[in-house]
Order: sequence, then structure tokens, then C-alpha cells
Amino acid sequence: MSIVSDRLDAPTVIATIDQLEGRIRARFADRGLPKAAAELRSAATEVSELGVHLRGRLRVLRWTARAASVLVALGMALVLVVAARDADLSGSVRSVDWVALVESTIQTLVFGGLTLLFLNALPDRLERRHLLRRLHRLRSLAHVIDMHQLTKDPERLRSDFEPTDATVAVDLTRAEMQHYLGYCSELLALVGKVAALCAEDSQDGLILETVSDIENLTNGMSRKIWQKISLLPD
Repeated sequence: MSIVSDRLDAPTVIATIDQLEGRIRARFADRGLPKAAAELRSAATEVSELGVHLRGRLRVLRWTARAASVLVALGMALVLVVAARDADLSGSVRSVDWVALVESTIQTLVFGGLTLLFLNALPDRLERRHLLRRLHRLRSLAHVIDMHQLTKDPERLRSDFEPTDATVAVDLTRAEMQHYLGYCSELLALVGKVAALCAEDSQDGLILETVSDIENLTNGMSRKIWQKISLLPD
């Protein structure tokens, strides 16, 4: 996998998926696995395009949020100054004026602080929403790919295998099954790579954790596939 400046290169990942899809279609054009590869390519393209568009949108949104935060902070200061000026604290100290001033100050600080928190968190929430949607699609795709290999049982190719009425027929030779299972494993590995693309520009803990979960999921599925390959009869 090509890496540029210590980063995954999205075009190279997409090109690798294209190459794998072509290899799958050359052997299994009449099966559903090429469609899974095409879906993965579509997901990878979407993630790549999203990264470009999202960076620009987030940059504008962050500057807008900062400008709005400054305005809110100035507004809070102005409200506090006006409240202090309007409170009649001269002469004899009246508790009602102190109570009104303290109450106004607390309300201003609370609502102003909540507004500042919302504005500062808005860009990250937008980024998280978009990326989680793509990561959910990749997790679902990983399960779809895993479904393709579930019925490819190497035991059914053994000469001493005795089928039952419920046995699913296998119409693959040993070599074809090895290729099929190998393609499933490669697709799962690329699902993990596309998921990693989602986290290239994100420091969000939930995003990083979700990417790690998908990578662990696809690695576990791939290990089971290679166990099947190792059981293929000679």
C-alpha cells in the first residue's frame, strides 16, 4: 500500500480495490462477490471525496464558530456591565439589588457558557456524524463479504464427505474455492484500509475507536477465512 507523507493515499487504495474487483470478475463474474467489491469501491470513493469537502466545510465552520464565540463573549461582558450599572448599589446597600445582580450574572454566565460550548463543539459533531455514517456502511459491508464465504466449506470437497438433505451444494473446485476465499480475505483487508481513511484527519475518540473496532472485526473474519483455506484438501 502506497503511503504519502506517512498517510494512506486514498487514490492508491481505490486503485487497489479496482484491481481486485477486476480479478474477481475475471473468475466469478456470475456471482455476487464482484458486486461487493464494487460497493467497496463506491464507499472508498465517497470517503475520499468526503474528506476533501469536509475539510473545507469544517475550516469555514470553525472560523465561523470562533467569530460567533467572540461575539457571544462580548455580549456576555456587555450584559454584565449593563446589569452592574443599572443595579442601585449606591448609598444604603439593599439586598434586593445584590440578589438581582447575582441572579443576572449567573444566568448570563450559564447561558453564555452553554452557547460557547455548543459553538465550539458544532464542527466536531458535524464531522463525527458524517464519518460515523460512512463507518457504519463499511461495517455492514464487512458482514456482507463475510456472508459470501460462510457456505464455502472446504470439508465438502473431501472425498469422504457425506452430504445430508440440508447440505448446501458446492459448485466450486478446490482451486476456485481457494481463490474465492482469498478474494474475500483481501476485500476484508481493504474494508479496514477504507475505514482507516476515515480517521486520517480526525482526532475524535469515538471515530478512532470505531475504526479500530472495524479493523479488529475484519481481521477476525479474515483469520477464519484463512483457517478454511488451510483445511482445503490436497
